[in-house]
Amino acid sequence: MNNRTARSIYTVSQLTAQIKDLLEANLPFLWLEGEISNLRQPTSGHLYFTLKDEGAQIRAVMFRLQNRLLPFEPADGLQVICYGRLSVYEPRGEYQIIVEYMEPKGLGALQLAFEQLKEKLAREGLFDPARKKPLPFLPRTIGIVTSPTGAALRDILQILDRRFPNLHLVIYPVRVQGPGAAEEIARAIEDLNQWPGIEVILIGRGGGSLEDLWAFNEEVVARAIFHSRLPILSAVGHEIDFTIADFVADLRAPTPSAAAELIIPNKWDLHQGLRNLEGKLGYALRTHLNQLREQVASLAARLLDPHQRLTDQRLRVDDLTIRLSNALSQTLKRKGELLRLKAEHLFLLHPRRILQEYTQRLDQLQRALLVNLRSNLGILRQRMEGTVGRLQSLSPLAVLERGYSIARLLPAKNIIRQARDLGRGDRVEVKVHRGSFVARVESIEESDPSSGPL
Repeated sequence: MNNRTARSIYTVSQLTAQIKDLLEANLPFLWLEGEISNLRQPTSGHLYFTLKDEGAQIRAVMFRLQNRLLPFEPADGLQVICYGRLSVYEPRGEYQIIVEYMEPKGLGALQLAFEQLKEKLAREGLFDPARKKPLPFLPRTIGIVTSPTGAALRDILQILDRRFPNLHLVIYPVRVQGPGAAEEIARAIEDLNQWPGIEVILIGRGGGSLEDLWAFNEEVVARAIFHSRLPILSAVGHEIDFTIADFVADLRAPTPSAAAELIIPNKWDLHQGLRNLEGKLGYALRTHLNQLREQVASLAARLLDPHQRLTDQRLRVDDLTIRLSNALSQTLKRKGELLRLKAEHLFLLHPRRILQEYTQRLDQLQRALLVNLRSNLGILRQRMEGTVGRLQSLSPLAVLERGYSIARLLPAKNIIRQARDLGRGDRVEVKVHRGSFVARVESIEESDPSSGPL
């Protein structure tokens, strides 16, 4: 009794609470590496998943306030490194890690986000070459979306001024990196699409790291470019830099300076080309006039007397008139014969005549049907009478009518087949031809099987 009183007995809740205190006190925050599996995200926005390796697994949760800042999209099978704290979910007695931060293992978070968004937009057709719009050859007004203080804008303006002075430009200043930059770029594209007179938009900035160029990798910028009714030229970073905006844009320039050369031709080259075309046009016009003069002289030499030409044409007209009259007479004769043949054929196909033939045929079929029906009914009646006679001869009621009876042992009403199935005092129901009665067994007398039936 004393030993039993001295035992320390926990309830399940007490034990779980103590385990929770021990885990959370000794392992408050830690780094954990594993593979994501069973990922799900309900309407609450929280992420629930399992982290596993070759030998074990642990449940994990990342609440909405933390996962909305992730630059990549978690997925099953992705190797990640997480930072969080251990906790015990007491109602189920399960321990789990509450994740505060997560990054992909090996591949950087920004690079993974870049690849994921690129794959997603490619599946939706945002990179389809068939939807890309051509740049206008000589735009009257160009919209430029970039930082007003960057070197890229100075390079663009210098080259545009050198290639085509007094060109009309609309500069829309935006931030090109940092929080909110992507939204500003997307809004600038939408606004310039509504600006009257603009025919093409150039977006870009100078070089930098992946983080510096990230505003041009945001989905909001990609979709603004995709939905633009104006063609867009992307010039982000250096020649080796590629962004999502480059893939969606109608044309990519390796640098902002190259974009300025692609978007407008050199005015002096155009002037020189026009002068060359003017010279070629004058030479071609003079050559063509000389050829026409020679043709006119040749035709004048070949021109006949108009009176002779008129006489020849009158004779030709008379000849054609006679031939037309003969051809018309022959045609009318053939058409008349064809019409007569069609009329005779139509008489044979007159609906009243065809209807009479079908009426006579229907009367014949009706009479034949009645004859066959009476014959078949007589045969079927004879067969039925023969079958009824055979059924009556085989009916158990006919046997009873000849003086036999059927005995059943009460109360189960089992048919009695031999005397030894009975006992003295048993009640027996006897079925006869007309009705039945109940009898009680007074004595039993068995017959010898070898003696044969009575």
